[in-house]
Amino acid sequence: MTEKIGLVTVLFNSADVLPGFFESLSRQDFDNYYLYIIDNSLDDLSYKSSEVLIEQYGMKNVMLIKNTENVGVAKGNNQGIELALENACEYVLLLNNDIEFDDPALLSKMLEVAKSRNEKLVVPKIYFFDSGNIWCAGGAINHWTGTTTHRGEGEADKAQYNTDGRTNYAPTCFMLIHQSVFKKIGMMDEKYFVYYDDTDFVWRANHGGFGIYYWAAGEVKHKVSSSTGGSASTFTTYYAQRNRLYFIRKNFKFSMKVISLTYYFLTRLLKWQLFSKKLRKPFFSAIADGLKM
Repeated sequence: MTEKIGLVTVLFNSADVLPGFFESLSRQDFDNYYLYIIDNSLDDLSYKSSEVLIEQYGMKNVMLIKNTENVGVAKGNNQGIELALENACEYVLLLNNDIEFDDPALLSKMLEVAKSRNEKLVVPKIYFFDSGNIWCAGGAINHWTGTTTHRGEGEADKAQYNTDGRTNYAPTCFMLIHQSVFKKIGMMDEKYFVYYDDTDFVWRANHGGFGIYYWAAGEVKHKVSSSTGGSASTFTTYYAQRNRLYFIRKNFKFSMKVISLTYYFLTRLLKWQLFSKKLRKPFFSAIADGLKM
């Protein structure tokens, strides 16, 4: 019997990207999945668009939930994960809705990789949607700076990252996770709201004995930062800066914490754009809040 997968995606003003997302799912040859859509949007456009697309593609086993407020990505993911586990899903696939994929056997192949190798967390190769260059082919968490890096980011794909294997880090924008991981390390930390919630989850998974398996033959395309306004927005500035401080203070041992916090504050002096009129207030608010969390 084929294992059941719970697909969990969180919407936030996502109407523009949903057609490609639903079309990608509709082409899949794997149908033993339940799709949990958690809508955090401030209007009804994403919800109504989802309803239309669900009907258009005749999708079954879909649960569409509209939150009354934006509860954040971490809590939205937890809502979907809990529903999937209650529904006895063996695996949960966390996936962004600004993701598209062409291979009609992507889900079935990904599941087979996880089962055949007894891997509990599996991620594919992820490309920038617009340029076609690599966005993430695995990555790493720097234990001394509290930062993450994406292997191959911005590079043209010349098969240089076509070897499968364990990786220290990958974002959860398309990650297949066995239910045993949640049972051992818990859910996403909802204090993050957005950003670093996946870094924190991966960190805890690594320390809980779960490696992340990078599957190079799996390919998806990501419309990066489609819902948060990009790296120069006040929203991104606040949550990225605040949550990095929270991540360091929560997870690092004393010596690592001292070094990473020192590195953080020294390098902020070089980030001149953070002191622009637009970003000054959210930046300093982020530091104050990050040191209190």
